[in-house]
Amino acid sequence: MLLFAIIFITLALISYSIGVWSEKIQGKLKVWHLMFFYLGLVFDVAGTSIMGSMAGKIDIIKFILDFHSITGVIAIILMFVHAFWATIVLIKKDDVMIKNFHKFSLTVWVIWLIPFVTGAIFK
Repeated sequence: MLLFAIIFITLALISYSIGVWSEKIQGKLKVWHLMFFYLGLVFDVAGTSIMGSMAGKIDIIKFILDFHSITGVIAIILMFVHAFWATIVLIKKDDVMIKNFHKFSLTVWVIWLIPFVTGAIFK
């Protein structure tokens, strides 16, 4: 199961990074960026769910209360808010928001890296 968790989390990193950095480089939010945001979110939730089920068999209290888990939950919530807000921005077709959305994307991406890196180093 650990191998699947690692694969899903790595796919989340790749997908989310493609969406965020492509948006930054192209200078405006596009629908295909949004698809990569959601794909990254799906992979992250899948990988996190597998890890959570593995940790639950060991010690769920310790899993819930450690730094990695807390930042991981925050990151998933931010990824969801990010993808949802990107959807709203594209629906509204506000050119200013579409061109400036990358600032929010990069912020969420950097925050998302915290549990990714701590998981890779400390878990």
